[in-house]
Amino acid sequence: MIGRFILNYPEAARRTGVLLALGLVALALFAMGVSSVWLGRLVPPLSEWLAANDSLGRLLAAVAIALILAANWKLLRLLPRRQQVIGVWLELFVLLMLFFYSFDLSFTFIAKKIGYLITQGVTTTLVGAIAKLSKNGVIYGLATFYTSLFRGLPLLMQIYIIYLGLPQVGYVIGAVPAGILALSLCYGAYMTEIFRAGIQSISRGQSEGATALGLSPSQTMALVILPQAMRVIIPPTGNQFIAMLKDSSLVSVVGVWEIMYLARTQGQTEFRHIEMLITASMIYWILSIGLEFLQARIEERFGRFNVR
Repeated sequence: MIGRFILNYPEAARRTGVLLALGLVALALFAMGVSSVWLGRLVPPLSEWLAANDSLGRLLAAVAIALILAANWKLLRLLPRRQQVIGVWLELFVLLMLFFYSFDLSFTFIAKKIGYLITQGVTTTLVGAIAKLSKNGVIYGLATFYTSLFRGLPLLMQIYIIYLGLPQVGYVIGAVPAGILALSLCYGAYMTEIFRAGIQSISRGQSEGATALGLSPSQTMALVILPQAMRVIIPPTGNQFIAMLKDSSLVSVVGVWEIMYLARTQGQTEFRHIEMLITASMIYWILSIGLEFLQARIEERFGRFNVR
């Protein structure tokens, strides 16, 4: 019966499906406990009625949000794809800023501390991130014990072991070198498997053809295998790089003046913890966006070799 209705009245069936989807979204929002306060602020004459009728007010707010989402979806679909992406980013960014604004933040305090946070914290964070690039995954692939150990232990535990354990055997290491070493060893282990998988994804015929042309094993690897494997290696490598950038916040537990450490200490001076934590989160996000852009450019560069 339903199938016949859809076949005979496709437009009516589509509209019925849209209404059903809107109803489900509204019910889901209502069940999640959506507040009607925003609706009262948007339409002041309704504020008293909404306060007196909480359940009906929340249901009305849920329906209003569902309709806004539907209208927004419809408007975005009218734009070209690139403008759709930009529009979604702008809308979500505005919602994120409104969420932060609801904390009653002191933007004066943020403006006073952000320069110090960037110049000191970001520098240390990037040093830790760049240290990973010096660890060649192919070299680490020779040590399966190393990859198993450092992939199996939590990063925080590795930081403590290196910082607190090495002095027990007579080697005193500073907080910054300990943090960089822990990040490098941990993510180098993951990079080992990424490089191994990328190299093994290239068919044996490529190396056999290079050998037939008179290339040595090192030349085959550098000129034939790696350039092709990089198309497989780069995406997960970029993801690991961004993950390590964020995980560098863990080195703050040993007193490294990293972004998270500075955010906590600077926030304590005037009991403005949330301002500094939000500022630090935005700095991490901006750095991640920069790395995502760089990763996309590198992928595009190596992707050109696939063009026939």
